[in-house]
Amino acid sequence: MGTYKCCIFFTRRFALNDASTPGDVRALFSRHAAGAPYMGADELRRYLAATGEAEADADVGAAERIVDRVLQERSRTPRFGRPTLTVDDFHYFLFSEDLNPPIRQSKEVHHDMNAPLSHYFIYTGHNSYLTGNQLSSDCSDIPIIKALQIGVRVIELDMWPNSSKDDVDILHGRTLTAPVSLIKCLRSIKEYAFVASPYPVIITLEDHLTSDLQAKVAKMVIEVFGDILYYPKSKHRQEFPSPEALKGRVILSTKPPKEYLESKVGTMKDRDIGPQFSEGENEEAAWGREVPDIQDEMQSANKQEDDLLCTQRDVEEDDEQKMCQHHPLEYKHLITIKAGKPKGAIVDALKSDPEKVRRLSLSEQELAKVAACHGTRIVSFTHKNLLRIYPKGTRFNSSNYNPFLGWVHGAQMVAFNMQGHGRSLWLMHGFYRANGGCGYVKKPDFMMQTCPDGNVFDPEADLPVKKTLKVHGCVLSLSSPKFINKFATGCQVKVYMGDGWQSDFKQTHFDTYSPPDFYAKVGIAGVPSDSVMRKTRAVEDSWVPVWEEEFVFPLTVPEIALLRVEVHEYDVSEDDFGGQTVLPVSELRPGIRTVPLFDQKGLKFKSVKLLMRFEFV
Repeated sequence: MGTYKCCIFFTRRFALNDASTPGDVRALFSRHAAGAPYMGADELRRYLAATGEAEADADVGAAERIVDRVLQERSRTPRFGRPTLTVDDFHYFLFSEDLNPPIRQSKEVHHDMNAPLSHYFIYTGHNSYLTGNQLSSDCSDIPIIKALQIGVRVIELDMWPNSSKDDVDILHGRTLTAPVSLIKCLRSIKEYAFVASPYPVIITLEDHLTSDLQAKVAKMVIEVFGDILYYPKSKHRQEFPSPEALKGRVILSTKPPKEYLESKVGTMKDRDIGPQFSEGENEEAAWGREVPDIQDEMQSANKQEDDLLCTQRDVEEDDEQKMCQHHPLEYKHLITIKAGKPKGAIVDALKSDPEKVRRLSLSEQELAKVAACHGTRIVSFTHKNLLRIYPKGTRFNSSNYNPFLGWVHGAQMVAFNMQGHGRSLWLMHGFYRANGGCGYVKKPDFMMQTCPDGNVFDPEADLPVKKTLKVHGCVLSLSSPKFINKFATGCQVKVYMGDGWQSDFKQTHFDTYSPPDFYAKVGIAGVPSDSVMRKTRAVEDSWVPVWEEEFVFPLTVPEIALLRVEVHEYDVSEDDFGGQTVLPVSELRPGIRTVPLFDQKGLKFKSVKLLMRFEFV
């Protein structure tokens, strides 16, 4: 029983009984146990084979190990000496995160990693050295280390001369951020570069240095990284190397060096700050704000003046004709991914050069503006070249935008403030759980194709819902025209129950006078036509809510869709947060699975989890 105080003199007592095993679990057990009250290792093996976990004729060893572990953890003695599972044991197995996770096991890289870098979405950080807000937080190597530990593959460093002009500091220029030394950041990158993934780490450099300091940077980089530093032998490349070819390597990306101009005006990022100060919202409870719709973002940008389409590039990005002739060749030769931005209109920058590849950077506002009218041109540019998108300058509190604004247009480097929080960042973390969490997710083939008529994938086109044919538990794909398989996928999701809050939270965390009233929100993030959120009813006064509600989500582009799950506690004034997770739809394992939940900052709860079922129909 749980006891809660009510007013001053009274108390309320609530039963804390565990929820019963869901009916679907009982039916599943009965089917695979052939109606018997116990399930042995052989029956469990057949269940695993039916869900695609094992071959039908596989050795029963794996099933026997699962049975033994379940009995051990439940402190149960095998009946008559023969290890078997009861229906409650089977429920325990299904509700075990370790034994029955919702997506492929971690570190299982299964995408083709031999295509050029431009064929992949890459886990990208923005201002990776900042510990908090964009204006006054400290700069440190700690957030860089944390980013690398979760699999981020692109680290951004802003390089500035130190106060005595004889060394290099990393800081957010023209703000009150306290600097950290470049050498400290480089050493931390080397130490932690491959703890989460063996695939290449890209360091994007914002260069505000004199030529003598650029030479010093080159010396530092060579001394710190040594043989793991990759740089090209030729001046230009017609194609980027592959992640597989760059395994275990560190590469640099920046603009070609130029003479540092003491008198130059602020960069585009700096100029974004002034006139739009009101846009910098206080998002102390950023998790409470919904991810903005990308169509709304593009429509809003399209109503603005056309200056974003014809903006002259700032002084910092002038072409090489204005570069001083005595730049250190060592520094210039270390740049693998050149971030050239031609002077002139942004639209003109999206023209591909058949003789060389490069990286282009746009703010989220610039992308939305160009995408509203030239979406297919962006997609075409990203077939060979890299496109980096960064947050607008008014996100002082390190908030983020909807990453699908970049992903649906093929942008490989959608740069995020990893030190922030909120729903947009949850999507980013969830997206890169795919492909073993290695930080590289291969783009769908239809995003990389050009048809004979010259057409490419159009993010704005009305795409038909994909369909699949389901035959005796098997999903058979039908014919595949033009860009994507026209017959494909609806995702059927059932939310059975949740558990673990009582272990991870104080009794009065959600409600002082009674147990919590939990409800779940389930939905899809993806292209606009796929994006939707649904909600279960609230289960009153229960730490172990049982919803047993089912949802069906038609999907037009399941290849990049994400399943969003949130749990909230209903409150008259303001709902409390009970956990969240985001999972790549392409990685979901069909069947009844355990779904662990995470807190607002993306840290996994120790005990909180849901029991859900996934099916593609």
